[in-house]
Amino acid sequence: MRVDHYDEADFVRTLDPDGRVVGDVPDLSDDRLLAIYRDMVVTRHFDERMVSLQRQGRVGTYAPAVGQEASQVGSTHALRDDDWLVYQYREHGAVSVRGLTAEYLTYWMGHEHGNASLVDQHVAPLNITIADQIPHAVGMAWGARLKGDDTVVVCHFGDGATSEGDFHEAANFAGVFETPCVLFCNNNGWAISHPAERQTASETFAGKADAYGFPGVRVDGMDPLATYRVTREAVERARRGDGPTLVEAVQYRYGAHTTADDPSAYRDEAEVERWRERDPLDRYEAFLRDRGLVDDTVAEEIEAEARETVATVIDEAESFEPSPLEMFDHAFAESTPEVEAQRAAFERALDEHGRDAFLRE
Repeated sequence: MRVDHYDEADFVRTLDPDGRVVGDVPDLSDDRLLAIYRDMVVTRHFDERMVSLQRQGRVGTYAPAVGQEASQVGSTHALRDDDWLVYQYREHGAVSVRGLTAEYLTYWMGHEHGNASLVDQHVAPLNITIADQIPHAVGMAWGARLKGDDTVVVCHFGDGATSEGDFHEAANFAGVFETPCVLFCNNNGWAISHPAERQTASETFAGKADAYGFPGVRVDGMDPLATYRVTREAVERARRGDGPTLVEAVQYRYGAHTTADDPSAYRDEAEVERWRERDPLDRYEAFLRDRGLVDDTVAEEIEAEARETVATVIDEAESFEPSPLEMFDHAFAESTPEVEAQRAAFERALDEHGRDAFLRE
């Protein structure tokens, strides 16, 4: 996916790159419009801080989301609180809409309880393996339908995931059984170092839905109002019992695939700068300013709130004192004699040598 491909794409758009209205504006209250903006600002600031923390050795490998805030936040605002969100690993904005917590940050610090805590927010724990979560999401949606539950499952994944068998098996099942789900493909142009055009010979990723008998929609993923509108329509369709939708959100990741990646090895910085001209925060703020909902004072207040929110989350997460014995808790749903023997041996070692003996400077 190159920049001119973005220009020529036939997709749903509400705001042009300068924030001018060029499509239908969803019927949202001023409070909701501002809430979307706040969540995008929090996501951007969280992302910047997380990359900084990783470089300082305070969190583990991290997947930056900068540039993709609009698709994540806009689509999640289109859900009910009890709808399920199944994400891959980059959708921090989607998780943030449900409430950014210290527990979420502790997951990126290496503590599994932070992953499990997301269930309370109707967010399924992430599975880092590419596309593995898609069959699970479709299965969750099928289960809801069998129970007569009208909740909908929205599953996020990247364009690279469509090259995995899990995607095709899940999409086929979803189409046959008309499961109430939305398959949300975040096409950010790159699957690590592989460009989108190396993933498929199809004209679009949304077009893959035709093979499975349900609609596919392309949307400007750097436009929060367009992603809200498209996701809302797909969710309502699923809730009516009309089956799934595949959404392809066309966007770009400014940063690296993860903090272990060097994007300069495979892409031109000039391309990144051209995409920054379509920045989702800038264009949405321009729209809000034109509506009189944001001025310099409001923007500064929201930025300050975001910094305070993220700082509080970081402080709380870093005050967490885990037990090293917890590493044995999640090996199996029901522990085995071998695992218990290892736990006992490690506990004896801790008692004999102390925790500091196992820490690395």
